[in-house]
Amino acid sequence: MSQSTCSICQFWHSSIGKKIVVALTGAFLVLFLAGHLTGNLLIFQSSEAFNHYAHFLHTMLHGWGIWLFRILSLFALVLHVIATIQLTRANRAARSSRYQKDASMVASKSSRIMAYSGLTVLVFIVFHILHYTVRTDADLKLLADYNQNWAMTVAGFQNGYVVAFYVVSMALLCSHLSHGVASIFQTLGLRTKKTAGGIKRLSQSYSVVIFLGFVSIPIAVCFLGLGKEEMEDTRDAVEALKTKGYSKLPESLIGKDITNMDMDQLPQMSN
Repeated sequence: MSQSTCSICQFWHSSIGKKIVVALTGAFLVLFLAGHLTGNLLIFQSSEAFNHYAHFLHTMLHGWGIWLFRILSLFALVLHVIATIQLTRANRAARSSRYQKDASMVASKSSRIMAYSGLTVLVFIVFHILHYTVRTDADLKLLADYNQNWAMTVAGFQNGYVVAFYVVSMALLCSHLSHGVASIFQTLGLRTKKTAGGIKRLSQSYSVVIFLGFVSIPIAVCFLGLGKEEMEDTRDAVEALKTKGYSKLPESLIGKDITNMDMDQLPQMSN
């Protein structure tokens, strides 16, 4: 084993090493959430803007860009979860006396909340991937296959139970964030007595913005009827394209509103 490999192993097996890994991967995931939310909020602008954004994500670097980013995000998430679990176990093992247990009561409660909310968020992420990335629902998959990501998103939030699960999961995620963002600053040595108050407010404000931003979409779709009629019209247009023999959306129509198009003007595709 090389010296550099040994150094990496020693860093990983040390408590401070794991804390730094949790902080850095956490910072990456925090920035990812901000970027993801910014793109998702385009759903309120128009279907064309949202579909253009989705098309850009899926075609950058000839389609490799989104997969590289997904792999990087998954790697960061796995490292974050593993390091957090190992730190939690190490902290429990270190509490061998009554004095230590009493002294760490508040920290222990906070750690348990972080652990439980983190596990729930992990379940949510798996569901979210199955829902909108793998697309186990045939209707959502059909819309996505024809580059109708706006309609796919709207269709996915028609179920009240799904929306309720999203809202609860986002509440737990943001509870996790309200502690986690402040912990990032502390671990990286950026938190002092002078800045502690500001960092705490920043952490709480960020988590509230993320929560309100993400839950506004399913609530607007499910309870305020955002895009329901246009989604149904898009579904009909996709079915018409499918009937004409198109297995995907023609390049000339990508990013355009296909609901008002005269499908009779499109040539019949040969089998």
